[in-house]
Amino acid sequence: MRKNKLFIFLLTLILSVSCLSSIAFGHSINIASDDTELNWYFVNRGKDTLPECPKEATGLLSKYDAYYLGDTNEKVVYLTFDEGYENGYTPKILDILRDEKVPAAFFVVKPYIVSNPEIIKRMSDEGHLVCNHSNHHPSMATVTDPEKFKAEFTDVEEAYKEVVGTDMPKFFRPPMGKYSINSLKKTKDLGYKTIFWSFAYKDWIIDNQPSEEEAIKKITNGVHPGCIMLIHAVSKTNTAVLKTVIEQIRADGYEFKPLTELPEYQAQ
Repeated sequence: MRKNKLFIFLLTLILSVSCLSSIAFGHSINIASDDTELNWYFVNRGKDTLPECPKEATGLLSKYDAYYLGDTNEKVVYLTFDEGYENGYTPKILDILRDEKVPAAFFVVKPYIVSNPEIIKRMSDEGHLVCNHSNHHPSMATVTDPEKFKAEFTDVEEAYKEVVGTDMPKFFRPPMGKYSINSLKKTKDLGYKTIFWSFAYKDWIIDNQPSEEEAIKKITNGVHPGCIMLIHAVSKTNTAVLKTVIEQIRADGYEFKPLTELPEYQAQ
């Protein structure tokens, strides 16, 4: 009986520690193989403070040319947008970026390019980076066939070149932040830098948008040196607050830079 009580106590203790660890640091992943699907996340440490990256990503980022931070020695922000589909707000976003003279990167899927060639051309003409977000928006960890994996990149490149007439910048954002060791390796082998993020928030649900006040607070409080900021262009709220957010970030002493000015990767 005493042994049973001791066993139950120890089991409860282990489960409790496990839960607390998951809450504090995301979830711990046992990487069973190089094809194990991993999820990108970050632990926010507060305004002006560098966030923590996933424990399981330690050592993988520098090895495979993957970034979630830029230059952490400067108060600089790299603004990026994910574009899965057009919700009517991108032209207004481009207007604001032009007026505020802010460079940005737009990560697009092939169907977005095909459906919105004029927007793509405008992005490029106005000096923004139009970057690869895959063709079909899969978890890249699940695309294990080498030719299918490569096609997720090249199909987008070809669509972009047909519209713009130049080669696509070699930056890639894994759909949904899902990746594996092998997907990072194959992405690097294709000549790409993987771009994760050090700030994002729940802004992509179009019928459950955050209030403008909440969005401004979350975005400006998430900024830190070298911040790679991910926001979604389908968001009505993001579009409404973008000018204010840019002004407040600048008032806090930050400047905006393009991904082409990322420093050579240093261990983070």
